[in-house]
Amino acid sequence: MLAAISRSLISSSPEAISSEFTPSNRIIRPYISVPAAAHQKLRQALATPVSSLRGEHARDKNGPLSSSRVSKSFSSDGARLRVAYQGVNGAYSELAAETAYPNCEAIPCEQFDTAFEAVERWLVDCAVLPIENSLGGSIHRNYDLLLRHRLHIVGEVKLPIRHCLLANCGMKVEDLKRVLSHPQALAQCENTLSKLGLIREAVADTAGAAKFVSLHKLRDTGAVASAAAARIYGLDILAEDIQDDSDNITRFLMLAREPIIPGTDRPFKTSIVFSLEEGPGALFKALAVFSLRQINLTKIESRPLRNSNHGPPKCFDYLFYLDFEASMADPNVQNALRHLEEFATMLRVLGSYPADVSML
Repeated sequence: MLAAISRSLISSSPEAISSEFTPSNRIIRPYISVPAAAHQKLRQALATPVSSLRGEHARDKNGPLSSSRVSKSFSSDGARLRVAYQGVNGAYSELAAETAYPNCEAIPCEQFDTAFEAVERWLVDCAVLPIENSLGGSIHRNYDLLLRHRLHIVGEVKLPIRHCLLANCGMKVEDLKRVLSHPQALAQCENTLSKLGLIREAVADTAGAAKFVSLHKLRDTGAVASAAAARIYGLDILAEDIQDDSDNITRFLMLAREPIIPGTDRPFKTSIVFSLEEGPGALFKALAVFSLRQINLTKIESRPLRNSNHGPPKCFDYLFYLDFEASMADPNVQNALRHLEEFATMLRVLGSYPADVSML
């Protein structure tokens, strides 16, 4: 298996991947063409029709995963699970992947899109990707990708984010003039970095910043990244826990090709997406189906509705993503969704999965 998956190796032409939303049919159809790949192994993998893969080994012969099997780190043939994440070695996403699937083979991907497509193309078994941060809010790109792709949420991981100030060996804080990191990481350490008088420069990810500083042996530049990144790239940790707020937690979603069988033996969470006809009280009516049944909502996110082919184009139509604390195995939840379906123009269950209660 390749050490990393790049976007160029599995992406196709701009027209190859699109999503068509048809409100009248309440379905979303993703279209993915078979791309050409430079690497021979990837070419063979991508050239193999998905239907034949399903017939041989790709689909679990035992059917959908159960909640007790979802966190195991070995596939049915005994091989280590391959788990995609966005970033490079030392990224917080890599730590989240290893937390979700201990002893897995974590596969770095250049972009979020790449990780989604790698799972769909059977290049990896699953993916672990961030969806929201307690300080920075939602990762909107991944909400959009959940809709475009047909993967299922099979779990979640809440990871405490502890930022460190890193520099090459022998450097001191007073030697630094600037610092590199992901924009959110820089924002989360704004007060500390301002007191140090450092110029902030945004890059693609935290571990990538550490790798850049190390590779180019920069003496006046540091990086905000994890302690793991310091170990991997041979950097010194000049300061630990430099985030302005200690309550800095990122929630990651575990994504797979097949859903798990929801249960009632532990706390479960369910994620859905739906759209509504425009009108007074439409959203209130939708949320009321849960309130009437004492179902606790934990998250609501709106995103623009694109690619609507039903009637003339309209601005400011929205999809609503909703998380709530209950399992699809609960008849109360099933009744709530039947009620919502009566007036929703589209409804899709993204996953019903064990909740991460480690932070409680």
